[in-house]
Amino acid sequence: MVLELANRVLSLTPSSTLAITAKAKELKEQGEDVIGLGAGEPDFNTPQHILDAAAKSMNEGFTKYTPSAGLPALKQAIIKKFETDQGLSYKPSEIIVGNGAKHVLYTLFQVLLNDGDEVIIPTPYWVSYPEQVKLAGGVPVYIEGQETNQFKITPDQLAQEVTDKTKAVIINSPSNPTGVLYTKEELAELGKVCLEKDILIVSDEIYEKLVYGSAKHVSIAQISPELKEQTVIVNGVSKSHSMTGWRIGYAAGNEKIIKAMTNLASHSTSNPTTTAQYAAIAAYNGPQEPVEVMRKAFEERLEIIFEQLTAIPGFTCVKPQGAFYLYPNVKAAAEMTGYQNVDDFASALLVEAKVAVIPGSGFGTPDNIRLSYATSLDLLEKAVSRIKQFVEAKVQA
Repeated sequence: MVLELANRVLSLTPSSTLAITAKAKELKEQGEDVIGLGAGEPDFNTPQHILDAAAKSMNEGFTKYTPSAGLPALKQAIIKKFETDQGLSYKPSEIIVGNGAKHVLYTLFQVLLNDGDEVIIPTPYWVSYPEQVKLAGGVPVYIEGQETNQFKITPDQLAQEVTDKTKAVIINSPSNPTGVLYTKEELAELGKVCLEKDILIVSDEIYEKLVYGSAKHVSIAQISPELKEQTVIVNGVSKSHSMTGWRIGYAAGNEKIIKAMTNLASHSTSNPTTTAQYAAIAAYNGPQEPVEVMRKAFEERLEIIFEQLTAIPGFTCVKPQGAFYLYPNVKAAAEMTGYQNVDDFASALLVEAKVAVIPGSGFGTPDNIRLSYATSLDLLEKAVSRIKQFVEAKVQA
């Protein structure tokens, strides 16, 4: 028979992060000494008290279905977290728990967008934002975050792109891939535009606990009651508690939106994994010291590696304030080493220098690469040394 796939999936772009990770793994299996800097997950194990809580829940027989929007006890833990960290108050009916923040975002766009609705996405962007918008029938509208402005968009840029079809704007702070944060003042100005134009704010705050130096994470929903009503916060335990594989994320926002997401989840996933929900309860209700230990380790790596990375010829980099990524502009390095574009440069780094990085083309900025410092300092220094030797050898050749 002739099998034709649905149009909605034929236009999808495969995840560049997963593709590079797979290629690096393949080379490792062939015996190559590859250092992978593509991973978007902490290199720490999930804290022990969380593992213990998950085992306890299974041993006590809590292995059955739960409500589609998540366990009441987990919702209460999330509500307490919002009150403690941001001073925000939510009702259980304004919270939905899903199978990771990625799935929560997917569900959100599915219930928000009709065909042709526009979602404003600042560049650089996390690779799945545009694809999820397109899968929901929406149209991604990109605003370039200028590198000279730390990759952040301005209120004027936002106002100029809003049309009668604009449904939402995505704000990701701290950002993947750049690691930059918006200040409270910057968020307030963007918020004014959103209120004036009556567009929803999707605030992706998955990296909120990983912030460095004097920088402070602020949620745009904290700024005013009006902005809280206009915002859906998306978060989870994946990055903060090193629980990427547990797949627990959540959204907090307008009750009507959350109800629609819950209805959709009831027909798609039934509920988030029960054991993982009990683990997430322990993550939020238990000791937070392991989160701070991990944060400090990332900050130490950043301070050491940033200096070494920016010493490589042709590399310039905005210093991150959060997350665990470096996002250098390497266009000059690619040109001086004889490559037509950064994608080819990144491929050569993998094949010749045995260092796996993610090309910025997957994030909407083709002059950059993303390096994750969620790996040991020893491997990071080896990787940066290999990149520097690769560039210098090519320049001298």
